[in-house]
Parts: sequence; structure tokens; C-alpha cells
Amino acid sequence: MHRVEGAPCGAAHEAAAPRTGGPGPEALDAPAFDEVVEFTSGLIRIDTSNRGGGDCRERPAAEYVAERLAGAGLEPVLLERTPGRTNVVARIEGTDASAPALLVHGHLDVVPAEAADWSVHPFSGEVRDGVVWGRGAVDMKNTDAMVLAVVRAWARSGVRPRRDIVIAYTADEEDSAVDGSGFLADEHPHLFEGCTEGLSESGAFTVHPRTGQALYPIATGERGTAWLKLTAHGTAGHGSKPNRANAVSRLAAAVARIGAYDWPVRLTDTVAACITELAALQGLTVDPRAPGTDLDELLGKLGPAAALVEATIRNSSNPTMLSAGYKLNVIPGHATAYVDGRTVPGGEAEFTATLDALTGPDVHWEFEHREVALQAPLDGRTYGILRESVEHFDPDGHVVPFCMAGGTDAKQFSRLGITGYGFSPLKLPPGFDYWALFHGVDERVPVDALHFGVRVLDRALRTL
Repeated sequence: MHRVEGAPCGAAHEAAAPRTGGPGPEALDAPAFDEVVEFTSGLIRIDTSNRGGGDCRERPAAEYVAERLAGAGLEPVLLERTPGRTNVVARIEGTDASAPALLVHGHLDVVPAEAADWSVHPFSGEVRDGVVWGRGAVDMKNTDAMVLAVVRAWARSGVRPRRDIVIAYTADEEDSAVDGSGFLADEHPHLFEGCTEGLSESGAFTVHPRTGQALYPIATGERGTAWLKLTAHGTAGHGSKPNRANAVSRLAAAVARIGAYDWPVRLTDTVAACITELAALQGLTVDPRAPGTDLDELLGKLGPAAALVEATIRNSSNPTMLSAGYKLNVIPGHATAYVDGRTVPGGEAEFTATLDALTGPDVHWEFEHREVALQAPLDGRTYGILRESVEHFDPDGHVVPFCMAGGTDAKQFSRLGITGYGFSPLKLPPGFDYWALFHGVDERVPVDALHFGVRVLDRALRTL
């Protein structure tokens, strides 16, 4: 383990006399709106591509954010499990020591990008026609930059939040998180002492399912990760001879059963609430959990908005990789496959039992990687504040809860008892397909969306 305390460089900013933050006028100044664009572009220019298996180096980006946190008068700590896989943690002291702390976290790594496929170089950070381009503009260096801009604006104006706020920038989110949030949660839990809730990526950005309709889905749940390895053993032999213990045939049959399986509907509180609210926007009064409800028919009535829930109404299991044999005329003694499984909150036991049945006696399966499903309260103070913060700046927008089909670092931080919400606010224009840009080509974010985001984030954090 490699651990380096303190910021790498940069003198502490001399903040004005502190004043207590709150839901009053925004605490942002003009430099904050310039900085959020500058920081988004600057972070994009630092190539932190995570190719998996440890092939990534986040340290230059970690030093970038640590220097700017130090410039806001904070004392960031740099932590590494593996050299070059750097995490940054800093704490803003609140005015009420008895209040629970809030975690705000974002990851510094990105998925790889092939430059030949892009309109601009993916690591240029180019700002053109009011848009910031590059890998990470959406996932999630934009949010990393918003947090930096807000924190620095607070330092300049002397704002202190009511509760402690822990800022964490993590490594390795795009792979296993073993060098990032998993490492922090397991080896440095003291840095998150008092944190009960957390905010991070994938929520509160505009979705336009219909003309004139703007939705802001806030993530209050995540499906669990259940990546599987399947292994079939059999009798090796000559390819020309009958073989009733053929490992490839056994594996192929199991994979086909898994791929064809129709998982039953399992509605969580988050997904049921989302469907109910989406239906209400279409003038429909529905109870998606009512006996006899044809959910597929109901989702059809929601139109494009159904995309917010259709991947999270049930568990899923998608075969993704196969490996067997070494020569065409040789029957191998074993064969392997991999399956991307996901579980809805509360659906883990059903998933395990179903996989036992689908694989059968001739195929062994095990978890290659496993993380819990999450669900946050909808009826508490936090969700209400997040909703109000968005609707304050877009009164015509409609905030709805939703469950992420995949997962984030909130899974690892949940080990510390931290309830996670996906909240990275952006106001996007109609026709801007934000979903498609996650891990996609020509990833980009409008400058105006970043400006909206820092306003909403500032209000939400001070109110929380």
C-alpha cells in the first residue's frame, strides 16, 4: 500500500470570514462558472483510461484535483493501494459538529476511447461551439469539475456548510474498484467517519421523452452486480468419435438456457414510484403492483420514458464471453463462459436459485465479481431537497426517482453504512442523447449544462 498525505502542491487559499450556508441565495461567483469549464476540459486532457486488470494510472488527475482542493484551503490526502492508482479525500468542516456528515464522490478513471472513431480527439478537452468534448465529459469528469468549482467558490465567499462534507475522488470505478472505493472503504474508513449519505454520478440530468417534457431522474437505487464464470468439465477425446460428456456441448446448452430465460418482474419501491409518476405525466392513474397488471403493456403506454425503468424491473443474465478448446478436431476436457448478471434490490436469492437450475448438474458456476444492490429512501428529507434543488432552477422540469441498471462506487461506500443517491445535475437541450454518450463516441457536455449543474449542486449541498 502506498499512502501520501497532504496535497502535492499549492498554498492554502485565504478564505473570507466563514458564514453558515443554507438554502438562501447561491454562493457562487463569476469565477465558478469559468472554472467548471476549465476543470472539465483540464481533467479530460489527462488520459486516465482504465483498460481493466490494473492497466490505468489516475495519479496525474488526482494531483490535479488535490492541488485545486488545497487552493480552497482544504487538506487533501492522497492514497494508493497500487502505485499510480491514486485516490483523493478531503473534508470540509461544517458548523454543526453534531450533524451527520455527507459524502460527495466521483471517479477519476474513464473507459478507453479509439481516437479514429471520434470527431475530435477524445483527450483534447476541446471547447467548441459551447460544448466541452472528450472522454469523461459525461462519465464523470464533468461532475468532478462541478464539485471542485463549488468548493472553491465557497472558500472565496466564506461559506461553511452545516454538516461536514467529505470529498472523495476515486480510482478504478470503471473496473473492479479494488484500487478505489473498495480500498478506501476497507482500509481507510476513518476518513468517512460520520458520513450517513452520499451523492455521486448518474442522476438529475435532463431526459426529453416527449416534445415539451423535461424529466430529471434522480438515482435512488442500483441493481446489484453478479458477474459469473461458468465451467463445464467433460471427457477429452478425438473430434471424430461420439462423446456424451462433451464439455462444449454441456456449456453451450447451459449458456443457451441462461440467455433465453425470461426473468419474472420484481418491482422495487424506486421503480414502482418511477412508473407511477411517469404514468401520471401521461394522465394515467396506475398502481404498477396491482394484481393482474400487465407491466409490459403499461410500459408501452409510457413511450420513450419507459427507458428509465425497463432494464430494472427484473433481474438479468446476459452471456458475454466463451472459451473452449485448442484444436478443431480435439474435444476439450473443459470449457468456460462468462455472464453479466444484475440483480434488483431484494432479488439476490432468486438469482442464485435460478442460476443453479439453469446451469444444471454438469456446469459449475461462481461469482467472478459481486456487489450488492442498493435502494435509498424516497420519503426522507434528502430526496426532497435534491428534488427541490433541481426544480428551483427548472420549474417546468419533473424530477422522478429511478434505479440504475448498473452500479457506481456507492456500492463500496455502502459498506460503511452510507446511503447513496445519483445526483450529477445537468440541464440538457432536446435531442441531446445523454444516455448514448456514456462510454460512447463523441462524448461531450454543453457549457450551459455545467453552469446549471454548479448552481443546483451549490443549492443542494448548502441545504442538505
